[in-house]
Amino acid sequence: MGLIQIEKMEFYAYHGHFKEERIVGNRFLLDISIKTDTLKAAESDSIDDALNYQAVYKIIKGEMQKKSHLLENIGKRILDKLYKNFEGIEEITLKVSKMHPPMGGQIESVSVTMVR
Repeated sequence: MGLIQIEKMEFYAYHGHFKEERIVGNRFLLDISIKTDTLKAAESDSIDDALNYQAVYKIIKGEMQKKSHLLENIGKRILDKLYKNFEGIEEITLKVSKMHPPMGGQIESVSVTMVR
């Protein structure tokens, strides 16, 4: 078993509860950990036997381009699509962070972490 991690993926996207957030946009950071069997890829040294990190990133990027009101919705869409497109995933931990959210104060980020 292994843990594949892609950390601090940065996107500028148009998610938010307020209409203005969906127009102006904001910066988002995502971290993902995917628990999967890595033995076959480790032995063969072939991308065909591995969970392709680039394909994972492309799915996340595609979902980040679709507007959502809530971080929870973004997370669910990403998890659904990853499980649909890849076999052998045992567990995914996904953290979606909105940087400097408009909450009336100095806040670095707000985050939702989902595990499935």
